[in-house]
Amino acid sequence: MEIKASMVKELRDKTGAGMMDAKKALVEADGDMDKAAELLRQKGIASADKKMGRIAAEGVVATYIDGKIGAMVEMNCETDFVAKNENFKNLADMMAKAVAILNPASVEDMLKMDCPVCKKPIDDVIKEQIAKIGEKITIRRFVRYESACCPATYVHNGKIGVLLDVKCEKECDETKTIAKDICLHIASSAPEFVSRDQIPSSVIEEEKRIEMGKEDLAKKPEAIREKIVAGRIDKLMAQRCLLDQAFVKDPNQTIAQLIEGKLSVVRFERYVLGEGLEKRQDNFADEVMSQIKG
Repeated sequence: MEIKASMVKELRDKTGAGMMDAKKALVEADGDMDKAAELLRQKGIASADKKMGRIAAEGVVATYIDGKIGAMVEMNCETDFVAKNENFKNLADMMAKAVAILNPASVEDMLKMDCPVCKKPIDDVIKEQIAKIGEKITIRRFVRYESACCPATYVHNGKIGVLLDVKCEKECDETKTIAKDICLHIASSAPEFVSRDQIPSSVIEEEKRIEMGKEDLAKKPEAIREKIVAGRIDKLMAQRCLLDQAFVKDPNQTIAQLIEGKLSVVRFERYVLGEGLEKRQDNFADEVMSQIKG
């Protein structure tokens, strides 16, 4: 039987399932709408998609390195209770590995791909876990580096993750240790740029505008104000650049001094779990009780 787009839409509206899941169910049910809806419920997909409107700002940051390829992914769920679940953490590790191997262009593209670990569409893998765990689960974002040398990662308690790309003359234990230490430093000190030449002029101009308008400079002559502001901007920009920051393990040297003659930093990414996402305000224990009473 021909499965028309209108049939897929009707089933999606009825169950909340995704387009591809709805189409597969209709094909399997030979166009029978009720049977297709039942198939989706049996697979946990219908209920999974209904959960997708809920807030998911908990979760973990997971990383994976294989040779010169490194990947980092943020996976979200609804509660810290699930974030600590081994199945959920294993799923996040699997997705980080999938990013490294598949090199998807976006989360949407990734969901359509077959997981290299379990050989099933990633969208299906996640929905199966939603059905088992009972919470919304999403891949929020990911980053992947193919390095000329050795990518490095560091994850702090699953909440802050760093992926670093470096270049070196010769990869050795020393450079790997330094790269790992830089990851730890980035996690702690949160630089925004590698070096000053990466800072957009618009950022500098905005900081200058703010500093020039501060009350403590209002009565000073223009030339003096300019000189003071230049010094403040220089200090502010140093705080935002990795190479200018004092190394957390040895504040007597900067990161630039730490890596001199050993390696160079190409780029980095720092993820903070749930950054910018709305947090759930309801009480998880109350939700459990309401479900029991319901």
